[in-house]
Amino acid sequence: MTTLRAFTCDDLFRFNNINLDPLTETYGIPFYLQYLAHWPEYFIVAEAPGGELMGYIMGKAEGSVAREEWHGHVTALSVAPEFRRLGLAAKLMELLEEISEKKGGFFVDLFVRVSNQVAVNMYKQLGYSVYRTVLEYYSASSGEPDEDAYGKFLFGLKLNGTILMLKVAGIVCKTLSIFLYETYKKTMKQFETII
Repeated sequence: MTTLRAFTCDDLFRFNNINLDPLTETYGIPFYLQYLAHWPEYFIVAEAPGGELMGYIMGKAEGSVAREEWHGHVTALSVAPEFRRLGLAAKLMELLEEISEKKGGFFVDLFVRVSNQVAVNMYKQLGYSVYRTVLEYYSASSGEPDEDAYGKFLFGLKLNGTILMLKVAGIVCKTLSIFLYETYKKTMKQFETII
C-alpha cells in the first residue's frame, strides 16, 4: 500500500530515481531545505511498501499578508517512471489543493513546460486552465533555446459549503482572483457562473 507522508530531509538522499526524468526540474539542496523549513505541509512524498520513493509534490503558499489573500503554488510535481499512470500525480495534486483550502487559499497555480503535453493534459483533466504563457521560463542546457511555460490556474471558492470551480482562460489570474475574492468577502451571495 502506498504511503503519502511529509517529505523529510532524509528523502533528499533517496529521490534520485524521481528526479532523473529530463522533464523534472531539479534544484540545489538549499532550495529544497528552504521549502521544508517554510512550507513543510506543502511538501509531500509517496512511498512504496518496500520503501522506494514513488513521487513527490513541493509547493508553497503565496499572497499578500496585508490583504490576507493567499493561494497555493505547485513548485514541483514528479512521479518516477515506473509508478506513472497509477493516479499518483492526481492524488498529490488533490492533497496540495486541500492543504491550500484549509489554509484559506482561494486558488492554486503552477507552471508547466509547453512541450510536456502529458502534464499539460493531466492538468486540464484536473480542471486547470492556461491563463498565460511565460516566454523562456525554463532555462535550457547544452546550447538549446530556453523553453516557454504555461501558467495554469484552478480557482476554487467555497460558498455555503459548496466549492465553485471556475475554469478561465485568457484572463490575468491575479485580477480575476482579487475581484472574486473581494466579491465573496463583501456579498457572501451565491453566484452560479462567471465567464
